[in-house]
Amino acid sequence: MNTRRQFLTHAAIAAGGLFCTTRLAFAGAAPAGGGRRPRLVLIVMRGALDGLAAVPPYGDRDYASLRGEAALRAPGTPGGALALDGFFGLHPSLAFLGQCYGARELIVLHALASPYRERSHFDGQDVLENGTPRPHALQSGWLNRALAHLPGMRPREAGVALGQNVPLVMRGPAAVTSWSPSKLAALDDDTLARLTDLYAGDALLAQRLADALAADAIAAEDGADMRSPMAAGDAARPRGANNARYAETVRAAAGFLRREDGPQVAVFDTSGWDTHANEGGAQGQLATRLAGLDAALATLRQELGPAWRDTAVLAVTEFGRTAAINGTRGTDHGTATVALLAGGAVAGGRVLADWPGLAPRALYQGRDLAPTLDLRALLKGMLAEHLGVATRALDEDVFPDSGRIRPLAGLMRA
Repeated sequence: MNTRRQFLTHAAIAAGGLFCTTRLAFAGAAPAGGGRRPRLVLIVMRGALDGLAAVPPYGDRDYASLRGEAALRAPGTPGGALALDGFFGLHPSLAFLGQCYGARELIVLHALASPYRERSHFDGQDVLENGTPRPHALQSGWLNRALAHLPGMRPREAGVALGQNVPLVMRGPAAVTSWSPSKLAALDDDTLARLTDLYAGDALLAQRLADALAADAIAAEDGADMRSPMAAGDAARPRGANNARYAETVRAAAGFLRREDGPQVAVFDTSGWDTHANEGGAQGQLATRLAGLDAALATLRQELGPAWRDTAVLAVTEFGRTAAINGTRGTDHGTATVALLAGGAVAGGRVLADWPGLAPRALYQGRDLAPTLDLRALLKGMLAEHLGVATRALDEDVFPDSGRIRPLAGLMRA
């Protein structure tokens, strides 16, 4: 940002009284835990990710016959999966996550599902976000309710939602801020100056302009020298258009989370995971989407810089897809799937799965990967160990009436 643009931004902020009254007022926050400042990024993968494609169980003797031409081969073969533990592999488009696994910064959780057992995207996403077993049971989200229980001092807005709307998972009693791509950055200085002058006499418009400029400044803070691609030869090197797919959003997320007085939690959506037709295998529609997500995660790590070591990134989806490929070379709505937990704060290098198998008698309703792990166990373990949310709050408020769901332990580095 050049000097003139900085001046105009500060002028708009002053006109709007930003640091006194707006949702982006972060002053007064202090790190929790004696200097450690945990960060969390939640990625909601809308459309139902095919977990059997993202993390193929190539060691299951029934996998190849169910998947046919879309089955991924074992690691070490052309177009094969990336090696994990000798039974499960990663889709070859997930090279950065494979790198995280090797660095013990990725846990893969398989045969996992929310309590939802139907196949509506809308209801499945509602259950995923509201934190109860029933769609539309609450009008607030589990992550927002968790923010209200963060220990110690925290920013007045401990969470930020990135996108056009604040998703349900971030709605509720805790104050959060939001950011969406702004067109202000494209304006020249003279136009911005005229806008600032024009809005100066209207408190509401001045405030809105101040909010937008400040959010843009935070999202881009220190980013100019961090946006070069990772070193040549790195597993996370750019992948053309896929590398830019979520770039603006993850750079904004990193801009907020890098601030010592900023939010600790960021949430954003990805879409396009509803692969009913022409899903593909090692290459194809799903491979392209996975590559875009993988590149975005690599960008997030790069832009977080030293804050990566205190960060956990969780990618979840509303449900999985059918075990067998359908007649249009895709997969239909299913049940169990995968979740991916990555980051420098994660005690990774593991696949956690009570594997039910893919034999016909083992499939849920004769068609889906059967769920053996409740998503809430993962969420409760992560929130307890990483953000310090108390057990009672998790059982009664964050995930109401969930005392029987025991949190997973040992997810985070000590």
